[in-house]
Amino acid sequence: MTQRSVLVVLFDGVQSLDVTGPLEVFAGASHFAGAAYGLRTASLDGAPVRTSSGLTLVPDGSLADADPPHTLLVPGGEGTRVPDPALVDWLRGHAPRAERLVSVCTGALLLAAAGLLDGHRVTTHWTVCDHLARSYPAVEVDPDPIFVRDGRLATSAGVTAGIDLALALVEEDHGRDIALTIARHLVVFLRRPGNQAQFSAQLTAQTARREPLRAVQHWITEHPGEDLTVEALADRARLSPRHFARAFQAETGLTPGRYVDRVRLEHARRLLEDTTDGVFGISRACGYGTPEAMRRAFIKALGTAPAEYRRRFRTQRAAH
Repeated sequence: MTQRSVLVVLFDGVQSLDVTGPLEVFAGASHFAGAAYGLRTASLDGAPVRTSSGLTLVPDGSLADADPPHTLLVPGGEGTRVPDPALVDWLRGHAPRAERLVSVCTGALLLAAAGLLDGHRVTTHWTVCDHLARSYPAVEVDPDPIFVRDGRLATSAGVTAGIDLALALVEEDHGRDIALTIARHLVVFLRRPGNQAQFSAQLTAQTARREPLRAVQHWITEHPGEDLTVEALADRARLSPRHFARAFQAETGLTPGRYVDRVRLEHARRLLEDTTDGVFGISRACGYGTPEAMRRAFIKALGTAPAEYRRRFRTQRAAH
């Protein structure tokens, strides 16, 4: 088995979980699959760094002395908000030599500052997606997925998404069985695809300020199979359809239709993952009406059909 070297960049203000999460995954691969990865951490000068939570991490060496790795991993943290110019310069000069370039959370800001994300589709933590897009217009920022692959570049959302991405990379390198073994050892699920949204429909949308709209949000979540047209929801809120649609979007950040789509998709995914219910019954329960309508919604949002989604992400409880 060819060993792949992994170099993790350390800096003051780094998020400790962005470092240790992926490292535990890669270390697990080496434990369960032989010497799969050679792991090394490095700071600019080889000195210890202080994480955003106050922990001190002692690197293996300095970036200046590091050989070009197979995988260069750049974590996030408070230290990315005002990037160290020397670190950005190092990334600009050395990151292109890596076969695979990975960022976790706001580590994408460091890569963007070095010009390494221009022309690529990327993601990062949802709180800085707008900042990344505004500051670097040559970068295509997708705020929804938990991780994005674009050629040799892989970027992920916050903290635990780095573990999801690392598991996906191990699966790519060494197969699903090894990745599943690591996931079980770490007591995490090997079932989150990269295009899974960073948060649920309820968290994606803001909570409406006015009680009638909040009540409608709750009704949608609890009754995805009901008539959820704008007219029906407006009647429940005792507003005209036009007034309701405008007020709902103003207070939640999503149109009623978009919010309903996300709730229905999320509910259908949970049923596919956690139950043995048939696709026909699920499509009716979630308001799609027909399996074909649900299939189209899954293909559009997730790039996979409901049956394939269930095969890949069904829980052990549902499988038995």
